[in-house]
Amino acid sequence: MKKVLRSPGVQWFLGLILAGYLILIRRTTRWTHVGLEKVEPALTSDQGAVALFWHGRIPLCLGIGQIWWPKQKLRCLVSPSSDGEFIAQALARARFPAIRASSAKKGDSAKARAVVAAFREAMKWVSDGGVLIVTPDGPRGPNEVIASGSLQIAKRTGAPVYLMGLAAAPATQLDTWDKVMVARPFGRGATVWEGPLHVPVDADDARIEELIVEWSALLSAATRKAEEIAGFRPAD
Repeated sequence: MKKVLRSPGVQWFLGLILAGYLILIRRTTRWTHVGLEKVEPALTSDQGAVALFWHGRIPLCLGIGQIWWPKQKLRCLVSPSSDGEFIAQALARARFPAIRASSAKKGDSAKARAVVAAFREAMKWVSDGGVLIVTPDGPRGPNEVIASGSLQIAKRTGAPVYLMGLAAAPATQLDTWDKVMVARPFGRGATVWEGPLHVPVDADDARIEELIVEWSALLSAATRKAEEIAGFRPAD
């Protein structure tokens, strides 16, 4: 079954379905945006930026996409796994072209080289003024814990970091590791923005770990606030 799901034709079809769903939710949802004044300078400057939202909110991501589109130089960081393939295809159709990167398992030298190449591409993209959208707890979790990669990119490029809470209602949360939220059409959606945040250029590993804890809590708080504004309740 897994082999079938990973076939190019099936991946193409899944990507088409997901893209259609993303566009449907964006167009039929009444969106409320809180804290947009925090990100407005980034939309008009030539400086790059790193923007984070939780992996479980990918089905709602065009709620923040429509804010970033005027920037034009926009990419998202997506896992090179087979699961990431149809997501990357869907996001590309929805004006979110992907840079494919993930973490490598210990001893997997080929994947490690691919990861290094992807992160170099991502850093160059941000350094050249592009916006990089990242789900920093993906692709494997733990849920709502930021991995260090996005912070390292921000540190090395000096780019500001924005946190984006996303929610919609009525919606269902699936029993997946990331508690993915699947919204129904013609509902309410909310985005809550925090930032700009910065990683000090001299931040060592200990400081990065502190920022991971602080920023994970801040992004989760923004996500909970978005849920409150949208009217989401787990029983929906």
